[in-house]
Amino acid sequence: MADVADDFDPRPEAPIAPSDDMCCGSGCEPCVWDTYRHELAGYRVCLAAWQSRQEFE
Repeated sequence: MADVADDFDPRPEAPIAPSDDMCCGSGCEPCVWDTYRHELAGYRVCLAAWQSRQEFE
């Protein structure tokens, strides 16, 4: 018998954008904005996969 927890598939949560004052403007590598854009790209992939799974329920 399948466990109810196995069916739990929450919608991915978007990353929180950094505030403007979190960037020091000195060209850090990685900048907080670089990290955010990377996390946002991953979120969009996860969200698309999640949305695809929801179509089959």
